[in-house]
Amino acid sequence: MARDGATYVCQSCGAVHMKWAGQCSACAAWNTLVEEVAASRPPGALAPARRPGKRSGLAFETMDLATPVPPRIATGIEEFDRVCGGGVVPGSAVLVGGDPGVGKSTLLLQVCAAAALAGRTVAYVSGEEAVEQVRARAQRMGLGHAPVRLAAETALREIVEALKRESFDLVVIDSIQTLWSDQLEAGPGSVAQVRACAGELVRLAKARRTAVVLVGHVTKDGQIAGPRVVEHMVDAVLAFEGERGYPFRILRGAKNRFGATDEIGVFEMGDAGLREVKNPSALFLNDGGERAAGAAVFAGIEGSRPVLVEFQALVAPSAYGTPRRAVVGWDSGRLAMLLAVLEARCGIGFGDRDVYLNVAGGLRISEPAADLAAAAALVSSALDQPLPQDCVVFGEVSLSGEVRAVNRMDARQKEAAKLGFAQALGPAAASDGGVRMTSVSRLAEAVQKIGDGALAA
Repeated sequence: MARDGATYVCQSCGAVHMKWAGQCSACAAWNTLVEEVAASRPPGALAPARRPGKRSGLAFETMDLATPVPPRIATGIEEFDRVCGGGVVPGSAVLVGGDPGVGKSTLLLQVCAAAALAGRTVAYVSGEEAVEQVRARAQRMGLGHAPVRLAAETALREIVEALKRESFDLVVIDSIQTLWSDQLEAGPGSVAQVRACAGELVRLAKARRTAVVLVGHVTKDGQIAGPRVVEHMVDAVLAFEGERGYPFRILRGAKNRFGATDEIGVFEMGDAGLREVKNPSALFLNDGGERAAGAAVFAGIEGSRPVLVEFQALVAPSAYGTPRRAVVGWDSGRLAMLLAVLEARCGIGFGDRDVYLNVAGGLRISEPAADLAAAAALVSSALDQPLPQDCVVFGEVSLSGEVRAVNRMDARQKEAAKLGFAQALGPAAASDGGVRMTSVSRLAEAVQKIGDGALAA
């Protein structure tokens, strides 16, 4: 009998080491190396022979010329289907990650119930809750009549054998970190177990043409726990986001082999579960009273959907030697760059003042088109000059102070016009797309128009 070989795998990044060390040389994390033992083949033993797979061409064997795209499983939850690209593709693997308590299990239970009521064969496998707990949540949300097959199991072998005995259209595994394979000596949740269990479930999905949705925990910095190779195995990675204290939840596509990335679905958490939000622009805007100084409405694009959201800024005298910079919902590095441009190119100093910037509603904005809206909110607060109630702002700001064009400007203006806005402040390349356009080519021009109150005319 040959001796087993041992390696040490980092539980943070998945790097493999031949000997134990206190610190991982790949990610610099401390005390994360765990021994993993894999049995080696006896000397002289041959690897099992592999049969060549079935060979075919690129064309579909039976293709409908009217719809030459892979069929999709419409779950009935439109916001979820939108992020997936129109529905879940049979044989695909989807990884859903999110903070604890954000509502991942609630969302997927609603997806399972809606798909089952639409005639699909659905299974929900929970490794964290008992069957009675899942049933109690379903009864609370009014989904107790949905024909969903429930199971509480963590052994990978038992799950795979059960899924092979019956054909399912959609299977949800909650969560991948709770599964364990008896082929490995590592504990549940380790890098080796997560990698092995995810790989086996992905192979099962491809072989059985079953759509498999895996729930993944996230680390304290928002990354999905476990090795990054799991994200490469699956066909789609969806992030379920939500700020504590807000009822809104955002389902965002980070990777999708069968659809567009950066697509979002918006939900609102209530007593009976998650409710779809058809018009997120109206949800993120303040619909009452005059707009105060320091508020600017940004016309953004999330995936294929135009979304209006309010930027709120507060510029106040600093009580300490070092002014404070705080930002929620936007990149703090981008804020520092914008403050430098405003000071160097527009003559507005922030060196002795605290700056606070917030994106209303708990939404996170990442596109550069929000530069001009953030700048308008900062200038409005610094000059104590409110922007007009019917004005939206968009545009990218360069380090030279130039306001550059952004993509899909017509869609941004049409969404603003649909919600009752009459004018827009943006780059000179934009044309009137349903609203009166105030074009600026330099950030200094925008500052002057805001300070003079020219936008209110």
